[in-house]
Amino acid sequence: MIKKLHNTLLVMAFIPLLAVSALELNTVSNASGEVNNFPDASEVTIKLQKSQKELETKESLRKIQAAKIDAYYAKHNLPLEGYGMQFVLVAEKYGIPYNLLPAVAMRESTGGKFACYNNPFGWGSCKIKFSDFDEAIESVGKNLGGANPRTARYYATTDVEKKLYYYNGTVIKGYEDQVIAIMEKINNTSINPDADTNIELASK
Repeated sequence: MIKKLHNTLLVMAFIPLLAVSALELNTVSNASGEVNNFPDASEVTIKLQKSQKELETKESLRKIQAAKIDAYYAKHNLPLEGYGMQFVLVAEKYGIPYNLLPAVAMRESTGGKFACYNNPFGWGSCKIKFSDFDEAIESVGKNLGGANPRTARYYATTDVEKKLYYYNGTVIKGYEDQVIAIMEKINNTSINPDADTNIELASK
């Protein structure tokens, strides 16, 4: 009996030592017996800094792309100047090139100059009305991104030429090349670097 009590006391004294060792190793076992490792403070800090830098770089790139669109339209004094960021955010949302919608709008309505019913894309043979340019950009972006089930069979492809072929290439010969040429002009548009765009950061 004394020997049994002695052994029990030894086990009880040994258990806290195991718990302390587990904490020192920065690990803990869950109910299934698997060991979960907790990252130390330095690892967490590094990951947070990396995530922050990625967010800053992404935001800087957005600003650069928006500035290019606005600068392109500004050169021609067109109504869609100032909608650069809306174009960029919608393109990002639906997975299409940032300069696709601006180029289509340029080809279809000269950047909104000849837009019908706030429809600078000629969408729906220019019979579809929008409350403003923001709504038009969102709606046509959704379609060209393949997110509208009713038109997805035409635009779900990631191939820009195929999107443009179905958009108006079946009617206008060379339409795809015309729009792609405008896309390149937008992409090559020079912008004035400023503190807000953080161009140096985005280029790294």
